[in-house]
Amino acid sequence: MARALGEARAAAARGEVPVGAVLVKDGEILSSAGNRTLELKDPSAHAEMLVIREAARLLGSERLVGCDLWVTLEPCAMCAAVISFARIRRLYYGASDPKMGGVEHGGRHYAQTTCHHVPEVYPGIAEREAGELLKTFFAGRRD
Repeated sequence: MARALGEARAAAARGEVPVGAVLVKDGEILSSAGNRTLELKDPSAHAEMLVIREAARLLGSERLVGCDLWVTLEPCAMCAAVISFARIRRLYYGASDPKMGGVEHGGRHYAQTTCHHVPEVYPGIAEREAGELLKTFFAGRRD
């Protein structure tokens, strides 16, 4: 999670919402990224999407079986669905997102009968630090 938090801080420095993600397989980092929606002019360029795309490219497969995803914020519905489609084994995330989350909040993607794969989910990892990054970022935007 330390690496994901570093990616989140780098995203904030670029003016992006500070969310970072890391994809790991067999204890080895395959990819890491922070949000790049503004930079890439791409509403789907969330940290989770970027690391999943890169890991799929590296592994030569759209199925990331045996991979674990670490992300600083509860994934949105879009990212939750892609995590499921990629067959990611475990999802670890920091801060909960009552407004836009898609795992424990909102549509709760993994609780739907239409969800074909449900990763093991471990919320609250470095929750305080991840939440503070977001609060500080948005407080600065309001000033």
